[in-house]
Amino acid sequence: MLTYLALSLLSQVAASSSLTPETGFEQQGQAPMPDDAERASGRLGAAQQGSGDIVVSARRRTENIQRVPIAISVIGGSALAETGAYNVSRLTQLQPSLQFYSTNPRNSAANIRGLGAPFGLTNDGIEQGVGIYVDQVYYSRIASASFDFTDTDRIEVLRGPQGTMYGKNTTAGAINVITRPPSFLPEARVELTGGNFDFFQGKVSVSGPLINDVLALRLSASMTTRRGTIYNVRTDRDENSQDNVSVRGQLLWRATPDLDLTFYGDYNRQNPHCCVQYYARTGSTQRPLNRQYAALAAAQGYAVPSINAFDRITDVDSPLQALQELGGGSVLANWNLGGATATAVTAYRFWHWTPSNDRDFIGLPVTTVSANPSQQRQISQELRLASNGTNPLDYVIGAFYFHQKIDTQGLQVQGPAASRFLLNPTSANAGNPAVLNGLSARNTIGFTNTSAAVFGKLTWRVTDQVQIAPGLRINYDRKDGAYLSAVTTGGGAMLNCSAAAQAASTVVRDQCSVLSPQAYQPHFDNWNVSGDITASYQATPDIFGYVTYARSYKSGGINLAGLPLDAANNPIIDAATVKPEQVNHVELGLKTRFLDRRATVNVAAFWTEIEDYQATVTNGQLGVLRGYLANAGKVRTGGIELDGALRPTSRLSLYANAAFTDARYVRFVDAPCPPEFSGGAAATAASPASPAGQPGGFSPAKCDISGQYLPGVSKWAFSYGAEYDLPVRIGAADGQFYFGFDGSYRSNFSSNPSRSAYTDIAGYALSNFRIGYKVREDWNVFGWVRNAFDQDYFEVLALQSGNTGLVVGQPGDPRTFGVTVARRF
Repeated sequence: MLTYLALSLLSQVAASSSLTPETGFEQQGQAPMPDDAERASGRLGAAQQGSGDIVVSARRRTENIQRVPIAISVIGGSALAETGAYNVSRLTQLQPSLQFYSTNPRNSAANIRGLGAPFGLTNDGIEQGVGIYVDQVYYSRIASASFDFTDTDRIEVLRGPQGTMYGKNTTAGAINVITRPPSFLPEARVELTGGNFDFFQGKVSVSGPLINDVLALRLSASMTTRRGTIYNVRTDRDENSQDNVSVRGQLLWRATPDLDLTFYGDYNRQNPHCCVQYYARTGSTQRPLNRQYAALAAAQGYAVPSINAFDRITDVDSPLQALQELGGGSVLANWNLGGATATAVTAYRFWHWTPSNDRDFIGLPVTTVSANPSQQRQISQELRLASNGTNPLDYVIGAFYFHQKIDTQGLQVQGPAASRFLLNPTSANAGNPAVLNGLSARNTIGFTNTSAAVFGKLTWRVTDQVQIAPGLRINYDRKDGAYLSAVTTGGGAMLNCSAAAQAASTVVRDQCSVLSPQAYQPHFDNWNVSGDITASYQATPDIFGYVTYARSYKSGGINLAGLPLDAANNPIIDAATVKPEQVNHVELGLKTRFLDRRATVNVAAFWTEIEDYQATVTNGQLGVLRGYLANAGKVRTGGIELDGALRPTSRLSLYANAAFTDARYVRFVDAPCPPEFSGGAAATAASPASPAGQPGGFSPAKCDISGQYLPGVSKWAFSYGAEYDLPVRIGAADGQFYFGFDGSYRSNFSSNPSRSAYTDIAGYALSNFRIGYKVREDWNVFGWVRNAFDQDYFEVLALQSGNTGLVVGQPGDPRTFGVTVARRF
């Protein structure tokens, strides 16, 4: 009913349109990427934009990628299978400008050009800057990025602010996933893969008509299992395994020649033994030696099973679990009104998270329970009206509504080793395990998020070659939260952390220094207006240039992970809210094809500045050391990107993509200090990881890291590859043997909000090979090896809480190999 009312409203708006369409209803439909277009692109390993005509729907209409004034890359479904890029994390090896970091599905971040989400633990009270859309539905939880792509037609990665044509405003970019639509021609696809570490992946889909030319159905499913790559000597179990199951259904109803509706439903379940970070290295801090990791571990006679992280063994003693369920349903309706097409997208989604973590990262019972089970539900409604065809003045106008509710039940329990490990050795209680053993914090967190917007984009064709396209968005956001942390002692008594109670008892004072009760109810609401304008010039049929300026906003938020406390042990309410980010973005782009369209070279140069950047801070002005989310002055990122493809012969395809990204804090004066400076006396110096002469004033309470690099982004990143085909006739089948190579490189990057020599991740290169035989799109059998040279590298490095000097890490996958068989009927 909601979809019907929405379309009726849009039809009234469009009734006055006098534009004459030049193309039919498919202009606004969810048109699939043609197999011919993918083949024309050279069938590159990464299916980057090649020498043929690749169509995209990034601007909510099917267009040739070479005439879209957006920095965009496309990866086709077949290429996803051949390169093993079956989730967002693996896309980073194909997309140099995309960064993805995850310590578990909830604590994940997808960034583009170094922007998108604060580096560190997830805070539900703020939003991501990179939007994830699946069949036009916005996924608010970045955890959805850890699931397998199921029955995917293509993925479009859009770089730069997106908001004047998309429902949810995103300031860094978008990942647009388009699945294969139902077909009125019967078809089936099967893909089976086996490999080392007991890897198995199976994907199957079937599609066909229920009523000819009226009703078509598509069903698909996938399953992925793999033994973990980290061995736990304590539990005799392989950790960081994979265990994913997904099912998906689509029903296409062509109600009339001008109206079609597609009903979607999906359910995904993931239940691996995951996710472990463990000993990587140690570094000296400014704390007394008896409060650093080596002394703390020695005092309890503890040693990790290996100090070489690439031995891939650990002894963490808390159970590990990363159970999540994700699913929902949606309806996509398209109604051809003649001069325009009305589109309505109605969706409901849920996400349930049931974790168990080891947050001391070692085999001592310091923190025995650390878990934040969470349940999220969201509804969204998007309405759009877009002109059909090519006209002197084209338009897209729309409205968007989003409502989200999250409930979280956190639990942290300290163990018998906590007193000696967490308390100051000078305390009389440091040698008494009973003081902290069983100390527990039970957190009840509620969050509601409502967003509404109207947006639009005009395209004025000044001449056949020149276009000017302004866009505008008016947005309203409201966030309400409730945070309650109740702390009990090992005996079950409620902990009172008033000044009087702490003055009366050293035990209470020490317990409150570890876990302290608090309660608060933050609120945020805000209106904002954003917009962009693009001018483009089609110099020749094969040379297209554009320039874009965008003024965008990332919604403000609220802190939902606890606040710093004042001298009276009350939450500092001023720290409860986070202001919106204000983004100014300029981009120049050039898209070219030459050598009879056998070569494509696209270049984009960009400069982005963000005021009130949302980050983890330590606000020394409040007299506290606790890190929390706040606004960190200003950051900027600038760089150049290149996407190139070449088909020198009918048998050989080459591609290369490059990104130079210089992303820095311009002004960040109250950042959390790197471990080198934690716990020491006031000092003013450059960070050990900073270039000579780089500013950096430090004190025990805060650090000025203005001028340093943003975390998580490499200055240089590349992806490159080739495929060589050799036609071979076997029996009656005309097929081809092929050999493919895909490589990637990332230079070193920081894995800590404040750059530290201890958490810099060294640059690394990965090489993947495949060899196989295929018959058109019907058969494809190939063997593959990924990380062929068994490169040791870290995906993430982090610090043990308390700045003991222990650095923990999550190594990337070692060499893997296997065989894939794909069949289309």
